[in-house]
Amino acid sequence: MTETKMSGRTTWKRNLAAPVRAFLRTESGSAGVLVAAIVAALLWANIDLGSYEAVWRTQLSLRLGHLELSRDLHTWINSGLMTLFFLVVGLEARREFDLGDLRDRRRFVLPSVAGVIGMLIPVLIFLVINHGGPGAHGWGVAMSTDTALALGLLALLGRGVPDRVRIFLLTVFVVDDLIALIVIALVYSDDIKMMPIVVAVAAFAVMLAIRAAGVRRGLAYVPVAIVMWGALLVSGVDPVVAGLAIGLTAFAYSPGRAELEQVSGLFRSFREQPTPKLARTASIGLANTLSPNDRLQRIYHPWSSYVIVPLFGLANAGISIDGPFLAQAFASPVTWGVLLGYVVGKPLAVIGTSAGLTWISHGRIRPAVGWAGVLGSGTIAGVSFTVSLLIASLAFTGDQLAEAKVGVLSAAIVSSALTWTAFRVTNMLPKDKRTRALFGDMTELIDLIPAVDEKQDHVRGPAGASVTLVQYGDFECPYCGKAEPVLRQLLGHADLRFVWRHLPLSDVHPHARLAAEAAEAAAAQGKFWQMHDLLLDHQDRLNITDLIKYAGDLGLDQKRFHDDLTSQAHAGRIESDIDSADNSGVSGTPTFFINGRRHYGAYDIATLTAAIRVARARARLGREAPATLK
Repeated sequence: MTETKMSGRTTWKRNLAAPVRAFLRTESGSAGVLVAAIVAALLWANIDLGSYEAVWRTQLSLRLGHLELSRDLHTWINSGLMTLFFLVVGLEARREFDLGDLRDRRRFVLPSVAGVIGMLIPVLIFLVINHGGPGAHGWGVAMSTDTALALGLLALLGRGVPDRVRIFLLTVFVVDDLIALIVIALVYSDDIKMMPIVVAVAAFAVMLAIRAAGVRRGLAYVPVAIVMWGALLVSGVDPVVAGLAIGLTAFAYSPGRAELEQVSGLFRSFREQPTPKLARTASIGLANTLSPNDRLQRIYHPWSSYVIVPLFGLANAGISIDGPFLAQAFASPVTWGVLLGYVVGKPLAVIGTSAGLTWISHGRIRPAVGWAGVLGSGTIAGVSFTVSLLIASLAFTGDQLAEAKVGVLSAAIVSSALTWTAFRVTNMLPKDKRTRALFGDMTELIDLIPAVDEKQDHVRGPAGASVTLVQYGDFECPYCGKAEPVLRQLLGHADLRFVWRHLPLSDVHPHARLAAEAAEAAAAQGKFWQMHDLLLDHQDRLNITDLIKYAGDLGLDQKRFHDDLTSQAHAGRIESDIDSADNSGVSGTPTFFINGRRHYGAYDIATLTAAIRVARARARLGREAPATLK
């Protein structure tokens, strides 16, 4: 069998990636672009510092009648485009609360405490080193991890590191980003004017009212958002706060099956009568099934990761470096305050908070990863850039600004080296110890509702298997047909059991419901899996004549089989599976769950095998964990 990626979905597949995984993929891929922008800025500044500074001092004005807004290019990037960066930060924080692990609010305790302490300790280190000096006002430079760059470097430095470690890092420093914005607004904003702030708050209230009225068109929000941003700019508060506020209010949810079926009806109407009006109605209906959070992420996240943040790096990372300057910088308390704040303070905070809360709570509150995951998250948290340089540009000028930049860049280099060392040592451990070091022993959240019941579900494989793979499927769905050879290959593993649950998408597959009832009619005569295999092998022949023929081929009582189909004797069983799909957030096929956790991404042999391997390792850790920790 050719092992090809099968990442396709039916139109009705819930195409909202896991609350963090799509984010991780984008940030990992953009890390190289950002690093290239930083290198380009350093080369440019050291080849011709005058032209570098002149470009970013270029004035850019917007004029409407007698009204004019004029700022240099550097300000338009730092206070304009970076608003969209913090919009993405707010969206990601909200999505974690609505759909991610933080939907269990107890799991927010450790990340929130670690995030706060992870800012306090570096700031204290900076203030101790700069106590009484002219650089003390810049303490904010030493507090914020660049989550995007840290995630990207973690993907490069920690090969084989599971997504759970990256998710732990992200959840810890969601708090970091939020507090950093508050600090910018309260500490590093000058000459605050109250009337523009009132206007900004009023604009935000109007935006919330538009949303409450059910308006889904993005263009309706743009003028109000521009007014909010402009008012904050005039007020003296850094307008990037507007992006964060808007992002935090954008709900995240999965498209429901009922809504998707309604959209299917709109497309059928368009197919029967392809008019511009029906095309627009169908298009709007399809877009409206996605949450505001998901739609905004799809628009702004790639731009933020691949354009805005690298452009920010190009505009802010340039400093002229030579021997005398480096000697001056590394003799400066500003440089050392930033460097030690990140390289020492961040790991100390993450590791200390994780250990302290675990001990105080007797294991009830503990990291979702093992000690190596905590250590690697702590060291890579010393990577700062975006917010640090933003605050540095607000707090410092001249030599102090250059010294702060040296501290930020040096901290990123040292923290990266420490992270590489930590995971290199971890990879040298024996397999079981390495698995425990990375994964820990925290119980995972379960997405599957209800859990597998051997008496109710159709189960294939050994009852004592450590891994259970559940599929919600539709016998007429072509993607289920593509997945079937992969699943049959996986079932060669002795330590895996497979469960099929019905989710016939009758609005797009007219024979799916009848095929599901045929499988249940066969199950009543002890031949479910044989019928299951036949149906998926003959997806283009599922009318009632074909089904009765298959029953005869399997040696079933065809009269009883026919009577079961015509009377819909097993409709209740199928409805039970459909209810289970709704409760588990499933709206399309095929959808997989591995040991109760939803599997996202491709369902080729390599991807599923890797996911099953991870689930097996976690199951082994779960069996070995002390009872007090479960």
